[in-house]
Amino acid sequence: MNAMKQKLLCCASMLWTLQLLGQGDRSQRLHEDALVIDAHNDVLYQSVRRGKDIGKRIGTGHTDLPRIREGGIDVQVFAVWCDEKYGKGTVFAYANKQIDGLMDVINRYPEAIALATDGKSIRQTVAQGKIAAVIGVEGGHMIEGRMDYLDSLFARGARYLTLTWNNSVDWATSATDETRNPSKLKHKGLTDFGRQVIHRMNELGMMVDLSHVGRQTFFDAMEVTTKPVLVSHSNAYALMAHPRNLHDDQITAVAENGGVICLNFYSGFLDPMHYTKINRLYEKHAPGDTVKRSTDAKYRLLPPAAKEQLRPPLSLLLDHIDYMVKLAGIDHVGIGSDFDGITSTPKGLDDCSDFPKITAGLLQRGYSETDIRKILGGNVLRVMEAQED
Repeated sequence: MNAMKQKLLCCASMLWTLQLLGQGDRSQRLHEDALVIDAHNDVLYQSVRRGKDIGKRIGTGHTDLPRIREGGIDVQVFAVWCDEKYGKGTVFAYANKQIDGLMDVINRYPEAIALATDGKSIRQTVAQGKIAAVIGVEGGHMIEGRMDYLDSLFARGARYLTLTWNNSVDWATSATDETRNPSKLKHKGLTDFGRQVIHRMNELGMMVDLSHVGRQTFFDAMEVTTKPVLVSHSNAYALMAHPRNLHDDQITAVAENGGVICLNFYSGFLDPMHYTKINRLYEKHAPGDTVKRSTDAKYRLLPPAAKEQLRPPLSLLLDHIDYMVKLAGIDHVGIGSDFDGITSTPKGLDDCSDFPKITAGLLQRGYSETDIRKILGGNVLRVMEAQED
């Protein structure tokens, strides 16, 4: 009897292994065949502006063209970003320098990557076996309060504008300021000029990106826009109570608008224990330190092994996807990694080459291939094409 049980257990183990192998083959085939869009990546600021040649494997950061290829990413949105240190007279020029950097990459590697500005050019570029590069501008301060600057960035290929970064602008308030610095605000939400910006973006066919914006700005924009919106890199507030994440009423509003919410990979937007863990680890590794430091500063001072302990499991990212899908519906969820703009990512998502693990995880959770294709890129492409109507 014991021998029979051992044989049965052995057969069951072999069957389970074969099923896993079969699932892996299915996952790989699906990922390779699907249109994969990453709606937000900060490599222009992190690497290109620092002189690194991302056409080759650079060995640092999260992103270069070889790793984008390995990750099966067909459409990479390159974020044009800088913080509030750049202001009027400097920030528009700096934004253009970042676009110049991307164009230099495209000109040096025309066999690998091409600029795409609409659904048609995306499809053509991907069909040619190239990476489709889309430009997104992260921060309304980059237009310096001028509509002609908005038009100029669109003419250069920018296909979304994130209304604010963490810093507010004269015409829109950010999530950071609305929640943490409300007394400093002269107004909350969109001004009349802010509403004009939304109208002009709708006319141009430029996606309104509502990541980073405050709740008042969010709902003001929803009242004004006539096109589906994009939330390029944000997660669910109900699972991680961070000002950068979306409340349930915001999630359902995006669904009603026909837009798409793209999930961010940052540990601090995924794991509700992330910042508590940082403080505990810092107390362990720097006992007796009396200097008042921010949590981010403490993180930077942690040794590599401690930083590794802070990385949540990939399952937490999948939990946020599940939550968004259940609340907003399968047609309104996408991916916006925020690679090279974040310090900590889930275990297994080390860089762009690890995107196939998301597909495998979604399959394991029972998502259909049709639904996975929507999450990987179909939903973002639909919203982008809706701007052209």
